[in-house]
Amino acid sequence: MTLGSAKVSKTHSFMTVSLIELWERFGYYGMQALIVYFMVQRLGFDDDRANLVWSACAALIYVSPAIGGWVGDKVLGTKRTMLLGAAILSLGYALMTVPTENTWFLFSALGVIVVGNGLFKPNAGNLVRKIYEGDDSKIDSAFTIYYMAVNVGSTISMLLTPWIKDYVNATYEGTHYGWHAAFAVCCVGLLVGLGNYALMAKTLKMYGSEPDNHPANKKKLGAVLILALASVALSAIILEYQTLARIFVYIAGIAVLAIFIHLIRTSEPSERAGLIAALVLTVQTVFFFVFYQQMSTSLALFALRNVDWDFTVFGMHLWTWSPAQFQALNPIWIMLLSPLLAYLYATAGRNNKDISIAAKFALGFAVVAIGFFIYGFAGQFAVDGKTSSWVMIWGYGAYSLGELLVSGLGLAMIARYVPERMGGFMMGAYFVASGISQYLGGVVANFASVPKGLTDPLETLDIYTSLFNKLGYAAVICTIIALAVLPLMRRLTNTHHSHTNSAAESLSDVKAEQ
Repeated sequence: MTLGSAKVSKTHSFMTVSLIELWERFGYYGMQALIVYFMVQRLGFDDDRANLVWSACAALIYVSPAIGGWVGDKVLGTKRTMLLGAAILSLGYALMTVPTENTWFLFSALGVIVVGNGLFKPNAGNLVRKIYEGDDSKIDSAFTIYYMAVNVGSTISMLLTPWIKDYVNATYEGTHYGWHAAFAVCCVGLLVGLGNYALMAKTLKMYGSEPDNHPANKKKLGAVLILALASVALSAIILEYQTLARIFVYIAGIAVLAIFIHLIRTSEPSERAGLIAALVLTVQTVFFFVFYQQMSTSLALFALRNVDWDFTVFGMHLWTWSPAQFQALNPIWIMLLSPLLAYLYATAGRNNKDISIAAKFALGFAVVAIGFFIYGFAGQFAVDGKTSSWVMIWGYGAYSLGELLVSGLGLAMIARYVPERMGGFMMGAYFVASGISQYLGGVVANFASVPKGLTDPLETLDIYTSLFNKLGYAAVICTIIALAVLPLMRRLTNTHHSHTNSAAESLSDVKAEQ
């Protein structure tokens, strides 16, 4: 294979994974845009319960890849597990199209989505890692573009599903079918993604884990499906009983920390610095996702109750959004900012002036703080308790830049610092840590929980802006901590690179002798 064809192959392979991830995110974020509103407006949940149910579900969605990564690495193969996850996800969204108010049915459908995501997510990310393995100069750039590509899907679905919900509900008044029609669109998106993958699958022939090189083992597949069914039932129970959810989160947190410590203690000395660096950055990611979870909880309900949905400039009306559609501002900003950041990373890398991932994390927390202070300051622009929609645009802009600098590079951090043999598992561990903080984000969101029956925007505005200001100060503290650990991260990174370079030189010498 020539160098030119190798480059084309990598690009095509990268596009294949990015496109199925795009459709998977289309389904997930289309559902996320509506789920808290569905529980509050359709099922009559209190804010407290809706926030915690969704946050517990988000935690499970992020925790489940810890098992899915291992299944992909060791049992079924990375590509097979990714496809199985996409198929199960489409089933989960299909179940949400059933027009019922039974909470156990909803929680079971969410359990199916948890399992599907657990099988899909780590293996899609691991395939991107395998495609760009050994190319550190391109890995930050590749993951940033990957992050941008999947936001195309989430933007379209976050704008589309609330519109479909409103249109169908208005057309068939009194039926509430709009909610379920919107969830049906999420299912269709996954099916399109699977069809697209089938057409492009040959571009990934060179990539995958060891089990991908062998015929599928039916006994192992059967065992995975039985475990998946049990996991659906367990997830539904956890979502129904919040005490179990809290216990689950605590156990998951202790387990991840214990596993990290065990791997650091038992790893080769040459691997230790990289693993410690990954642990430090993973802890920072936990704090970031507490802020991130506000998008689908406190910020979503703030948009419902205290934001003017009309966009106007100098008194001229431009358009009106449904409150759920404001969440689309996040992926829109991601798409606008990603190419710029990817260009800056690539340019800085060529000139040997790229700042470290740890420094990018610190900068990310700083701009997240700015975002929440913008939301907190929203009360100053409020008229009768309703703040301008433009406040949401600029707040989401800062919030999204912070996301790109922290969450957008989280997978690149694992790819850079963690040995290949631990790749799938450590991606799973990273998602577990993120899941823990998703639940904690729901707990934080409940500090702005509006009592049932309170509808005066003037009163609810103070509740929300108070929380947002406190989150802004918390992000400032996170920035200071991230800056304080920069010297430690610099030493760990230098040690990691020196061992990596030594190993590469030794391998080169061996090949030369042969």
